[in-house]
Amino acid sequence: MQTGWHTVKNTINRYRSFRYELILEGIMVGAISGSIVVFFRYLLSHADELLHVILKYAKQNTWAIFVGFLILLLAALGVTLLLKWESLISGSGIPQVEGEMIGEIDPCWWKALIAKLAGGLLSLGCGLSLGREGPSIQLGAMAAKGFSRLTRKAKTEEKMLITCGASAGLSAAFNAPIAGVLFSLEEVHKHFSPEILLSTMAASITSDFVSRKVFGLKPIFDFQINEMIPLHSYQFVLLFGVIIGIMGVVYNTSLSKMQDLYEKMPSRYARLLIPFVLAGIFGLYYPAVLGGGHPLVEVLTSGEMLLGALCLLLLLKFSFSILSFASGAPGGIFLPLLVLGAVIGSIYYNSVGIFTNSLDGLLGNFVILGMAGYFSAIVRAPITGIILISEMTGSFSHLLTLSMVSLIAYVVPDMLHCAPVYDQLLHRLLKRLNPDRKSSLTGEKVLVEGMIFHGSEAEGKKICEIKWPETCLLVSLQRAEDEFVPGGETKLSAGDKIVVLCDETAQGKLHVVLQDVCETVKMQDIFKTDF
Repeated sequence: MQTGWHTVKNTINRYRSFRYELILEGIMVGAISGSIVVFFRYLLSHADELLHVILKYAKQNTWAIFVGFLILLLAALGVTLLLKWESLISGSGIPQVEGEMIGEIDPCWWKALIAKLAGGLLSLGCGLSLGREGPSIQLGAMAAKGFSRLTRKAKTEEKMLITCGASAGLSAAFNAPIAGVLFSLEEVHKHFSPEILLSTMAASITSDFVSRKVFGLKPIFDFQINEMIPLHSYQFVLLFGVIIGIMGVVYNTSLSKMQDLYEKMPSRYARLLIPFVLAGIFGLYYPAVLGGGHPLVEVLTSGEMLLGALCLLLLLKFSFSILSFASGAPGGIFLPLLVLGAVIGSIYYNSVGIFTNSLDGLLGNFVILGMAGYFSAIVRAPITGIILISEMTGSFSHLLTLSMVSLIAYVVPDMLHCAPVYDQLLHRLLKRLNPDRKSSLTGEKVLVEGMIFHGSEAEGKKICEIKWPETCLLVSLQRAEDEFVPGGETKLSAGDKIVVLCDETAQGKLHVVLQDVCETVKMQDIFKTDF
């Protein structure tokens, strides 16, 4: 008992004093995670060049086609073996990081790091329609976890460092440091505090510096959009927001259905064969759909593709992206869905152009609106989407229209009760995992932060009236400038910041309580009318 109390005391004391040290650790994590992701990105660039050389040679020499398909079969086998060695590298890796943040899973950091690096290189290098950002986020998170384990940090600090690593991973993948910070707060950590903000900023900026040192200062999408959408044409922007929101529902629903179909296949190797073989076929007959699709965006902004060609591109790219990701191959969906959004924006621009010339010269605008809107509709992280596109294009001049489209694209799927893609994937992951995996959790004490929202169930209630999970204890309550240790009779007020001490094994249940009771507005309070 004395030992347990000593551990709890150390955890609380450490939490109160490590803000500035955490910034330094964030810089170290940013440098380590950024270097690993830059190395991954460097290998991918050479793999992409090699893929184009092989495809060009195969089109001129028929015998090389058979060799190419043999390589694809062997690559699929290699990914299968890597997934057997460490199953938590499948897909983007972001749900795995989120699962670790709520205490549901605890992968071996070095196995995940090696397997994700190799598996991502094989999958993306062979042309599957996947992105580098998901693997980059998981690589960054696992590098941060390794740093934490090797330096013997407490679990609470480890969670913050993992968030720093995820932020650094996205920053290095896309040269987008602000988006890296926002994504880690909006999607991964789920809670905001000065400690986590400062440390993720330090990690993200450091990682971006490492990336730019290797790849240069140019933005990811190097094209200029000088025209602004005139105010009298904003009705087309609003309509586009609705359309892109509906298309987001189509994507999330299609991905879920395709995963259901894949799960009926008895063999993991058989599931992976489908996208790998399709990569070979598309490589010979329609190479535009291969890979994440980064070069496509600049082609789209040139306006050279006709409406029919754009519709065909959307159909094939959408289908191949769904088939690639749902198979479980290591790779992300960020870049493919951004490209799909750009294609939808181009189709919309050309379709409106049939009836009116109100949008003439604004093709580039609708390309970036499609990218931000589709991201918001699918991932349900609109702020990240707006900043990500602004950083990737190197322009912050279109924040108004980006915000409008992203907001509408967020609301439409929400009204249609379509869950965000990473929530879907995390739920499926936890449902599939072997329960024995939970036994790997150490049972260490973790400090979890939460907020009391206006209109939430917890507002106005006493602490003892809320059903907290067992082994959980509120150890701190901050109200305005005051901080104190609450008692069972303490009433919670909107704006209160609480810190809960719990066993690592109870963190998932605590996360549900915080989300449903403390951070969800009760709808009956919104529509309640006094007569």
